[in-house]
Amino acid sequence: MNLQVTKRGWIFLALEFAVAWGLAGVVRAAGLRPGTPVFLAFLTFFMVTPLITALILSTVRPSGTPLKDVLGLRFRMGWKGFFLAWLLFPALAFLTLGISLLMPGVRYDPSMSQLIERLTQGMSPERIAEIRETAGSAPPLLLALVQGLAAGISINALFGFGEEAGWRGFLVKELKGSSFWAASVFTGAVWGLWHAPIILQGHNYPEHRVLGVFLMILYCVLLSPVYLYIRLKTKSAVAAAVAHGSMNATAGLSIMPLAGGTDLTVGMTGLAGFVSAAGLLAALYALDRRSKTPILSSTLGADE
Repeated sequence: MNLQVTKRGWIFLALEFAVAWGLAGVVRAAGLRPGTPVFLAFLTFFMVTPLITALILSTVRPSGTPLKDVLGLRFRMGWKGFFLAWLLFPALAFLTLGISLLMPGVRYDPSMSQLIERLTQGMSPERIAEIRETAGSAPPLLLALVQGLAAGISINALFGFGEEAGWRGFLVKELKGSSFWAASVFTGAVWGLWHAPIILQGHNYPEHRVLGVFLMILYCVLLSPVYLYIRLKTKSAVAAAVAHGSMNATAGLSIMPLAGGTDLTVGMTGLAGFVSAAGLLAALYALDRRSKTPILSSTLGADE
């Protein structure tokens, strides 16, 4: 695997980690607790720091290079590329749900009692009763799927671009000359490590925070080739943002009707998610080998 990172790429990473981790340090020092409205606002802002960093560095860019090209801001991705980005991760969430049900001690629970109990900790009895009533008024998975698909191409995609403009937009340009797999592993590793401050505060792995940092890095390494494939296939970081938004909006489908299991075994970031992501990579590899213009064996160019 051939990895080439420009000086500008290293500057981007150093500045981005300083901004994001510095912000996380302030939040931790302030004693903000996960699950609170203020902490959720922090997570939202944390997501867009790659875009902010890319915009800062884009003030000095090669002469004649439009900002939209620096960030990969292209909306023409073709209908196949759009539906691939939009629907791939909801399908992966259902696959993960199925694999989760194979885990020891995990069972199907359509009442979502375990999920509701986890989400309503600290809420008033009236609010908990309202949530339970809402959950029982419609087929939960169908309702969540429809809502997730709508959010995935709207508000979630918007905030997804906050990340993708950096990782699959700006940074891709600074990895020119790298092989697809080297760029994927490198980007996935730094992307996963970037999550460390919020993982340590209980995000995704509330029961295993320190171990969760390493698992998040591995999970991002597994997902990175998928995002980079979408980015290169469509020549658009917007498509990667749609995929990112769709994943964030529908990841809950993989754990909603489950009872039992831990943050290490079930869900998209648990063992079930690792298995489904590995299966997706195997399928992607098989499909790409049959393509007339294979991407997985390609080298990143300056015009990506």
